[in-house]
Amino acid sequence: MLTHLKHLIAAKGDKLVAYRRYLHQHPELSWEEYEITDWLASQLDALGIPYQRLDRTGLVGEIKGSQPGKTILLRADIDGLPVTENTTHNFPSKRPGKMHACGHDAHMAMLLVALEALNEINDNLQGHVRFLFQPAEEVGQGAKYALSQGVTEGVSNVFGIHIWSPLPTGKISGHRGPQWTAADHFTIRFIGKGGHASEPENTVDSAVMAAQFISNAQAIVAREVNPQQPAVVTIGKVNTVDGAFNIISEETVIEGTVRTFHQEARDVVERAMHSYAEHIAAMYGGQADVNYDRILDAVVNEEQSSDLLLEIVERQFGQEAIAEEKLIMASEDFGFYTTQAPGAFAAVGCGNVAKGAHYSHHNARFDIDEDALVYGAILHASYAYAYLKQDKF
Repeated sequence: MLTHLKHLIAAKGDKLVAYRRYLHQHPELSWEEYEITDWLASQLDALGIPYQRLDRTGLVGEIKGSQPGKTILLRADIDGLPVTENTTHNFPSKRPGKMHACGHDAHMAMLLVALEALNEINDNLQGHVRFLFQPAEEVGQGAKYALSQGVTEGVSNVFGIHIWSPLPTGKISGHRGPQWTAADHFTIRFIGKGGHASEPENTVDSAVMAAQFISNAQAIVAREVNPQQPAVVTIGKVNTVDGAFNIISEETVIEGTVRTFHQEARDVVERAMHSYAEHIAAMYGGQADVNYDRILDAVVNEEQSSDLLLEIVERQFGQEAIAEEKLIMASEDFGFYTTQAPGAFAAVGCGNVAKGAHYSHHNARFDIDEDALVYGAILHASYAYAYLKQDKF
């Protein structure tokens, strides 16, 4: 049946490309995915696949197999980004300032075609395939929103895919353990005493405090965190509240992100951020107000689910399709689902320099090699079918 699924989906290659290109031209931002939700609903109606709308945007539904069994959840995210597209293909975004610059157009197309194929082999399904078209992944809120509406109730395994331009088309990654980082956001407000730039002796310079913190922050990773637990601290934004060349600002605000795979490292970084900021501010006679938010959990592939995923990759595409294990420092809200049920998350390569599909995600020139679409659709359907068929976990 896995071979049949592979051929069934391969024959739908033109439909995959057509879906992806339509979706690429009609991006909607997080929590604004109304038209795309309607479009997905119309496609599911045409296929005769039942679904229900989530409270705001997005859809959840289920293909009930003809034989009793477990329930697996397949998920695709649906939101675009506030990016002005700068690609050269002939189907660019029709919405200025909005773009599918992370591959969510491909995610929707792959899952939709996988569902079509699974629905066609319903008589052979031993269990049920629940599916979720999830909004608001880019702002890290969609998974929690979907979970609050019970999308994992009765689910015994979860599976998802992210198209990934750093991997060449034909390569797939999904090894055991942590694969995508947790994502945290911090804002630090350094408070001093403002004044005229010519009279620093009468001020407490908040910009100097911020500069010292920026210079020292990388020591958190280098000297506080266990070197066997990768961590990234990036400061992406610095603003003086009183902004002018001849003003010593009373407040300077810095903002950034922390990425970690391990809870221990995450705890260490958060404690150190508070300590470094407060001690530096005190050294200059000022104060520091630290706001640290844990936004996304790490995506951790459960061992048996990962093993099944890689078995499917080898079976359907050959052993050479399994990518070398490499941790991904980007983040994804799929990690919230793997706290509710065991599962796996795969990175499906879509990079191809010859086709201009080599720019990083979130770049205005981001594009995919559309040959990757069939890999993702086959993987979705094959993992679901194989999981439901086996009885080891």
